[in-house]
Amino acid sequence: MSHNAQLILYTLVAIGLLVALVVRWKLNSFIALVIASLFVGVCSGLKPADIGKAFQEGVGGVLGSIAMVIGLGAVIGKMLAESGGAQQITNTFVRVFGAEKLHWALTVIGFVVGLPVFFAVGFVLLVPIVYALLRETRKPLLYAGLPLVTGLACVHSLVPPHPGVMAAIGVLKCDVGKTILWSIIVALPLALLVGPIAGRLGQRVVVESGGKFAEQFARPVEHPNPPSFGLTLFTILLPVALMLVATAADLMLALESPLRKWSGFIGHPVTALTVATLFSFYSFGVARGFNAQQILKFSEDCLGPVASVLLVVGAGGGFNKVLIAGGVGTAISELTAGLSVSLLLLGWLIAAAIRIAVGSATVAITAAAGLVLPILGNHPETKPELLVIALGAGSMILSHVNDGGFWIVKEYFNLTVAQTLKTWTMITTAGSVLALLLVLLLEALL
Repeated sequence: MSHNAQLILYTLVAIGLLVALVVRWKLNSFIALVIASLFVGVCSGLKPADIGKAFQEGVGGVLGSIAMVIGLGAVIGKMLAESGGAQQITNTFVRVFGAEKLHWALTVIGFVVGLPVFFAVGFVLLVPIVYALLRETRKPLLYAGLPLVTGLACVHSLVPPHPGVMAAIGVLKCDVGKTILWSIIVALPLALLVGPIAGRLGQRVVVESGGKFAEQFARPVEHPNPPSFGLTLFTILLPVALMLVATAADLMLALESPLRKWSGFIGHPVTALTVATLFSFYSFGVARGFNAQQILKFSEDCLGPVASVLLVVGAGGGFNKVLIAGGVGTAISELTAGLSVSLLLLGWLIAAAIRIAVGSATVAITAAAGLVLPILGNHPETKPELLVIALGAGSMILSHVNDGGFWIVKEYFNLTVAQTLKTWTMITTAGSVLALLLVLLLEALL
């Protein structure tokens, strides 16, 4: 067996070990990633001292680019929840769409609300509203629930500033604004195609009535002074708009233009999200009657759960760095250099394989970005921004029992494991394949 083949075999064994540690022995994902990284480092022939160093550099490299983004996004999401802004968005969309088109409305709601927040945050934020709407319209639970999670999942996997996509942007040195624009061009039609269909099919699934979350959300939450729909939407989209302005300035202004330099500063993800966070303290905080102490409590309460996410994301970056340091990226590059397959398809396959094995979309896209980086030089025709979106599409596929999102959907919708596999798992798989096709179509048109 050649050295390159051995390296890839070690990688597959490490991924298998990672799955066994998480699924079979119920080990924390962060610790499992550390163990898998050390294993593949030893097997690939790295010097013992270099294994820990590579892992540390990988953790620092990933967290250096996304830790602030994740933290600031969590704060905006918390302010959105406490102010009643999410319910304002929901009420407005339902009023426009009507009860008979509720599945369309909730697809769009999931997409919009999911822009600044994690999948889990957006889901927990909106699921009480789903139950409240269903009490009024008498529609089946999954008729509204599945379109909602479809919108959230599409944004989480494909659109910056979500952590996996941002990590891939950092690894592949992409333009953030272009990635945002093109990812929305892919993700929005994808959500509008898959979400309503999922809602229609979800009507056929008989969900057992009751459940702890149905009881918990029996009484709708009232917000005495919620923000207007326009103000809520403006606050959510503010960081995205600032990043797009920076991209427009790069395309239209001269390199030495002071305006271009300042737009680059304002449009940087950290700056844009900081501006949006500070504005949310007014739009979702002071203007709603919350005092400084309450706003401080909101921002502190939401940052605790972020720590575990950062550890897993950072460990994924460390695993990625050890693979690269051990020569796995080079091995894949050499083995695939002669292939005529599209790099977008290859990246999708790599991300999909890691996603199926590990369960985390964020880890899948982060690790896959490192593996395709050495190959990118052999494909100058491939736009790195589209490659990021293709990796995100691969990271959506086949959410199953090793994915936290699988269990969130199961528990909140009171489903059995089999029902969750037939609904949520199928949605993520169909979305992944269709997203790849849309990326390939976009590449052909550009």
